[in-house]
Amino acid sequence: MKTYDVVIVGGGIVGSSAAYFLKKHGFTGSIALIERDTTYAQCCTARSCGGIRQQFSTPENIQLSKFGLNVLRNLKAEFGAEADVGFREQGYLILASEAGRAILEENHSVQIANGADNVLLDAEGLGREFPWLVTDGLELGCFGRSGEGWLDPYSLMSLFRKAAATKGVEIISGEVAAVKTVAGRAVSVTLADGAEIGCGTLVNAGGTGAGALARMAGIDLPVGPRKRYVYVLDCPGASEALHKAPLTVDISGIYFRPEGQQFICGLSPDEADEPGDLSWDVDYSWFEEHIWERLAGRVPAFEAIKVVNAWVGHYDYNALDQNAVIGPHPELANFLFANGFSGHGLQQGPGAGNAIAELVIHGGYRSIDLARFGFARIARKAPLFERNVI
Repeated sequence: MKTYDVVIVGGGIVGSSAAYFLKKHGFTGSIALIERDTTYAQCCTARSCGGIRQQFSTPENIQLSKFGLNVLRNLKAEFGAEADVGFREQGYLILASEAGRAILEENHSVQIANGADNVLLDAEGLGREFPWLVTDGLELGCFGRSGEGWLDPYSLMSLFRKAAATKGVEIISGEVAAVKTVAGRAVSVTLADGAEIGCGTLVNAGGTGAGALARMAGIDLPVGPRKRYVYVLDCPGASEALHKAPLTVDISGIYFRPEGQQFICGLSPDEADEPGDLSWDVDYSWFEEHIWERLAGRVPAFEAIKVVNAWVGHYDYNALDQNAVIGPHPELANFLFANGFSGHGLQQGPGAGNAIAELVIHGGYRSIDLARFGFARIARKAPLFERNVI
């Protein structure tokens, strides 16, 4: 049995950044990064819409995304002159009706207090700023003037993974089938092919599989996959202004943003409408029945659109409160969580990975205090709700 000082399960943005920051911050021990799909074709990160924003209701989420933004701002210094993730800093625009006004204002206050650069616009201001937008039924909008937008998720993940490998992290292709614990510690994982790998510290960055990995260690973690559809739209009549639009979230929950010469859009279903089928098959009727009419009502240019492509992505969804679970288990102290981001993993992955590195090296947080995201709230069933889940 080969043993590593740190074994990280899950090689997406969270696991790869944890491995990278461990080495960057001077950790001299051995690190293994275990990933079951090294093509990354179906991982959460690769199928993400690539957004980054500060428009959250939880201060820790704002700080995590600001950490990710700082990585983007210093990408070439961090990863070399050729590093590029296609960051489009066009902002987010989150809309509210009269019923949602108070929540949007409260969230905005939290965001400003945590250094976000956004502004509230009333219906008249929204119409002036975004002439392609129908303001009927809108009371307020929150627009991120800087520090928000989208990027290529696979490129960012690849930069972290390759840099980690260059620094000596061993990447292992395999699926964890069992976790062995002895006297209150995780001591090894067994892969599906029977190989056993010893660990000094075990990091659960398993994405949609985080709940299953936790159960192998006897831990009840309410994190699992939720299916989401992303539709690619061709809109020949779209104006230049619409192509420069921010990622816009309607009061209906429908979001859209430009994607090259096209657009992408989607809608997270209500709890009762969650797809029971977790396959990678797209339901095109979901767009016809739930999105198109309301989207065209908000943006008239979208009355003449064609769905030219679509894909399925999976959220690593924390069913308790849609917030991440980060930090050590209170009884299995060398078992660290970094999961449950509920669709925010790409933008918060660098900050979460850095936090894991700080816990391993220093035994505590140095950059962002994420104590409220710890497993204790899961054990108590005491949710810390994030109200801005898209």
